[in-house]
Amino acid sequence: MKRLLRKLCVAAAALPMAAALMTGSVAAEGKIKIALAETPSDELAAFFVALDRAKANGLDYEWTAFSDEELAIQAVLSGQMDIGFGTPYAAMQRSKAPIRIVFQLSKLKFFPVTSKKYSKLEDLNGEPIMLHSRGGGTDSIANVIEDKLNIKFGDRSYVPGSSNRVAALMAGQTDATIVDLSNKNKVMKIAGDKFNVLPMFEVEASDEALFANLDWIKSNEKDVAIFVEALVSTWLDMSKDPTIISKETDPEGPIGQLPPEILGNLDTFYSDAVAGGLYSPNGGGRTAAKADLEWYHNAGQLEGDLASLNIEDFWYLAPLDAATK
Repeated sequence: MKRLLRKLCVAAAALPMAAALMTGSVAAEGKIKIALAETPSDELAAFFVALDRAKANGLDYEWTAFSDEELAIQAVLSGQMDIGFGTPYAAMQRSKAPIRIVFQLSKLKFFPVTSKKYSKLEDLNGEPIMLHSRGGGTDSIANVIEDKLNIKFGDRSYVPGSSNRVAALMAGQTDATIVDLSNKNKVMKIAGDKFNVLPMFEVEASDEALFANLDWIKSNEKDVAIFVEALVSTWLDMSKDPTIISKETDPEGPIGQLPPEILGNLDTFYSDAVAGGLYSPNGGGRTAAKADLEWYHNAGQLEGDLASLNIEDFWYLAPLDAATK
């Protein structure tokens, strides 16, 4: 998790043993309540730019940062929050609530980084690997790698946080891990002569997405349309000029209060992310939805026959279709 921001206060969440961080008091009636899966960080700067654009067009909102994705998902399932961050495919399939994704925030762009003893993914057959968490995104990636390449990793150890796994790699505590784009770039910049980034197949599936209860979406069509249009405009502008994020970041907002060393690196972060294909300019749409079903089915988070899974049971594409016309 990223460092906490100043001016955040702790609020009790209506979930067992859960706490949430908010910018203020509990959201007032009429405001869209947004459940973030982590505290504001450089990775959320583009999202907050989109929020500012939506606010300028009349959207009234309040966000809450939960300590992890599962709590954000449960907050939406319980009706405590309106819109959440994550990829809750297993929860959508087993829940009676009609939860639907409306926008892909980012793709699953993670990178296998290893010591020089390995040069391709097939070399990891039977070898131990360090991942983020059991059942999490990197665990899913490992499952799909095994399935696609017909290999089997050895022991899996779990260390949350890409930067922590990089530290373990540098210290010789592991020879293989999977990390995000920025930490992959950090490893290769600092010690590219000691480590390999193994060639990886292209992934269009979602790492982070926005989801909400379908009944709520249809009851708040105007607000949802404003929100999705702001996201689409931001993602399109960012794909053309990644520096737009730093230019439009509100210095008085949650991102503007991050440490100077993070703010000063926003242009590099988003330039690398756009070049690395982390964002879909059109919010993913049907391409992302189809890729998600295949990915999360292969990863073991969706049950049943892949052919029997319908996009409409997991995505509600009307707001995105209208915004991208």
